[in-house]
Amino acid sequence: MRQWDANIIIAGGGMVGLSLGIGLARAGVSVMLLERTPMAAQLDAAFDGRVSAIARGSSRLLARLGVWENLLPYAQPIWDIRVSDGHSPLFLHYDHREVDSEPFGWIVENRHIRWALAQAAEALPNLAVAAPEELTHLTADEGGVTVQCKNRGALRAQLLAAADGKQSRARELADIPVLETDYGQTAIVCTIAHEKPHGGLAQERFLPAGPFAVLPMTGNRSSLVWTEARRDAPVFLQLPNQECAHEIRERVGDYLGAITLEGPRFSYPLSAMHARRYIAPRLCLVGDAAHAIHPIAGQGVNLGFRDVAVLVELIAERFALGLDIGSQEVLSHYQRWRRFDNLTMLTVTDGLNRLFSNQLAPVQLARGAGLWAVSHMPALKRFFMRHAMGLTGDVPKLMREG
Repeated sequence: MRQWDANIIIAGGGMVGLSLGIGLARAGVSVMLLERTPMAAQLDAAFDGRVSAIARGSSRLLARLGVWENLLPYAQPIWDIRVSDGHSPLFLHYDHREVDSEPFGWIVENRHIRWALAQAAEALPNLAVAAPEELTHLTADEGGVTVQCKNRGALRAQLLAAADGKQSRARELADIPVLETDYGQTAIVCTIAHEKPHGGLAQERFLPAGPFAVLPMTGNRSSLVWTEARRDAPVFLQLPNQECAHEIRERVGDYLGAITLEGPRFSYPLSAMHARRYIAPRLCLVGDAAHAIHPIAGQGVNLGFRDVAVLVELIAERFALGLDIGSQEVLSHYQRWRRFDNLTMLTVTDGLNRLFSNQLAPVQLARGAGLWAVSHMPALKRFFMRHAMGLTGDVPKLMREG
């Protein structure tokens, strides 16, 4: 039997795949990471116009991976969160001081996260990155998994971790079916510069077409995640900058003062996806390859980071004992730990999007009453805040305090 080229092969070199590779390499595991896009292209500002809301638990993971310190200059703390329903005067306000003195989380541009992770990966001699590279075939047996690559030929490892996104090629090769929901919505993502400071306030405003999020960035800037029906989105994407800024001001209101667009507008079709199982012989799905949710709560990347923290914990413990890191025991434990949490968040975000996109008067009345009720129930409100911070449930070691 052929000797391993690495202990683990990771398909996908995005934020989740790189984080997993760094975490395992720091534990002494040899890692081969395969990514279809050249790494230099991933670091280009035009590659990804989105930001991520890094929950407190995720920031702890990134700190233990050695990248959080490099991200701090680009990270805007979230001190307050406000949720409102259209033009209703009722809203739900979360103040970080109701939990403790730390922020709920941080808004960081994805390009900066990718850069910090790439820098950390380059410093690890037992983490090899092959990009561009694609999988064409995989075969699992009792001793390991062999993957056939477009450029490098056959590679063999104890385990293949698929972190190659919603359209995962590795998941397809493993014949793992998925459940998908197309929302018929498009997220328009752009950065605005504004006259007045945001004060670290993140806003989620539910409009008839879908949620409209204003996420604070460093300086007098904010990122917008503007949801429109897919048929209408091209109209807003093609508007001249001044007309687009007017449309944005109509939705944002006056609290930020004068608004101008900064940089291009990006668009992303919105859908949800959940794999029927996270594992196959010698293979596990991680991040968006396993689950993709509506961005309504800003939790997508945090779920992926939780997958990473759990997998690093399980594999590092077995590796230190000289045990098989790709065994069915490891894979089954991973699936049990992560599947319920991810499915719960997918169900919640799906329900919220459907609830707040419904314009029937009785439903609107019930929504307003619900926001008012949560704001006047301190215990429930604190639970929601701690959940958003990634501090509830069975938290993996890399995300715990201390």
